[in-house]
Amino acid sequence: MTADSNNLLHSVGLLAECSWEVCNKIGGIYTVLATKASQLKETFGDRLVFIGPDLGQGINGGDKSFKERKSILNRFGLNTLPFGIRVRTGRWDIPGNPAVILVDFRPVFPHLNGIYGEMWSTYGVDSLHAYGDYDESCAFAVAAAIVMEHLISHLKEDASRCIAHFNEWTTGMGLLYLQKNVPEAATVFTTHATTIGRSICGNGKPLYEYFTAYNGDQMAAELNVQSKHSLEKAAAHNADCFTTVSGVTARECEQLLGRLPDVVTPNGFEPSFLPDSEKWERLRRKGRKKLLQIASLLWDRQLSDDTFIIATSGRNEFRNKGIDLYLESMARLAEKMTSADRKAVAFVLVPAWVKAPSQDVITGMDFKGWIKPEPDYLTHRLHNEDVDSIAVGIRRLQEEMKNFGTDGNLKFVFIPSYLNCRDGIINIDYYDLLPALDLTVFASYYEPWGYTPLESIAFGVPTVTTDKAGFGDWAEAKGCDDLASHGVAVVNRTDSNFRQNTDEIADLALCYMRFPTETVEEARSAARSTSEKALWKEFIRFYHEAFNVAFKNSQNRFLKK
Repeated sequence: MTADSNNLLHSVGLLAECSWEVCNKIGGIYTVLATKASQLKETFGDRLVFIGPDLGQGINGGDKSFKERKSILNRFGLNTLPFGIRVRTGRWDIPGNPAVILVDFRPVFPHLNGIYGEMWSTYGVDSLHAYGDYDESCAFAVAAAIVMEHLISHLKEDASRCIAHFNEWTTGMGLLYLQKNVPEAATVFTTHATTIGRSICGNGKPLYEYFTAYNGDQMAAELNVQSKHSLEKAAAHNADCFTTVSGVTARECEQLLGRLPDVVTPNGFEPSFLPDSEKWERLRRKGRKKLLQIASLLWDRQLSDDTFIIATSGRNEFRNKGIDLYLESMARLAEKMTSADRKAVAFVLVPAWVKAPSQDVITGMDFKGWIKPEPDYLTHRLHNEDVDSIAVGIRRLQEEMKNFGTDGNLKFVFIPSYLNCRDGIINIDYYDLLPALDLTVFASYYEPWGYTPLESIAFGVPTVTTDKAGFGDWAEAKGCDDLASHGVAVVNRTDSNFRQNTDEIADLALCYMRFPTETVEEARSAARSTSEKALWKEFIRFYHEAFNVAFKNSQNRFLKK
């Protein structure tokens, strides 16, 4: 970055970042915000403010990471806001401890129709076909924009020295509202996954073979997401700087939204919570003991300490997250294994509709002898075991493996609960469980970035991913595509090579399983080294670039008015 660029950033009076996932842990965007905050804080200090929704106690009891500080409310002067909007202020209990404003957006609901009319006449946003979470998202986004407007006024900041950063379509209405009412402010819009791309994949349509033939507006009508797409597209085209998180999604934005992002801002990793080597070994022993105890119980046989433990994890999206390919690959791995190979357990660490921890498993874990609980692959009972895609897939594959005589080589274990120390069976946090694994597989079909493989290698667990994940695309571009020397293997996934991928992943897993101890240690060390290339201290410069682009474009935009 040039000296002029640095000077420009240090002249920023306010950097306000808005997201539905500020102090509201839903998915990967929470991780993005929470892990990059300390790097932003280094540059902007308390000129950095995060704005999120005030959900009160909510269904999850509220986010414990929000620490209320009423003194910040006085500093920001947000006691009286239009529409009767109320806020709470405090600190986000994450590295950097940034200032946070949580907005009660409910008072905006009665005014939405008028706002929608203004957005249609000014930006062409079609809210007519809205349903589901559209109104809630727009009410929050507008409330957040109003807070930003009043922050700028109260702090007596020159609006042209302020940056407003909005994440995902859920905050797009806020960007447009702010730009209409405070046109001097520089705006940044980041899409982490396009509405249309996710919808195409979620509906089982082939995204890649017909990619260049897809028209975003046409598909929005076909898939009944016109309003979300219209809002996202308007925000992307009107933002002073449009960004996305990977080259994969940048190409998607260009095709489906009609604008190539100005800057790709890859998602980094914050190493502050990584265990030291002594703690890592301790966690590995504890985690393996628990996982092998459960697998032994479900398999009705005692598994040795050197059993190969492989896993996938993440959101429950059977196709998009590559769970379908993972399961098939593990069944193929069982076919390829010989009597000379170690036994293997393939874990699926993916939350589902849990009814309760399996009482059979709990009893078996407490019992000194061996009993075989039913079903023989689930640690928790599900409300919908007969139709859950993962459960159905495992049952089918286990039956096929039994028919082929390969079921003695590998066992599936499905842990369908959030690993937050309170699941009733594992009772170990996901990050504390990671060191117990020998290898991870994230065979994504649609994955704008992919924190799970990055987290895996940061914890010293080599991983297999695909080039359809932003992280996999990045790793491949960096030449980090070999388990032994980089701790990462990237397979090319298309719409028509599923069987080929199955064989390839099985071969990679089998090869790794047969590595001598020294090579395994080298692969773990290489995995950590690869992850260090993706730390936020390496990637934050892309955000600085985006802020500079926003400044320059906002000045040009304002001068034209």
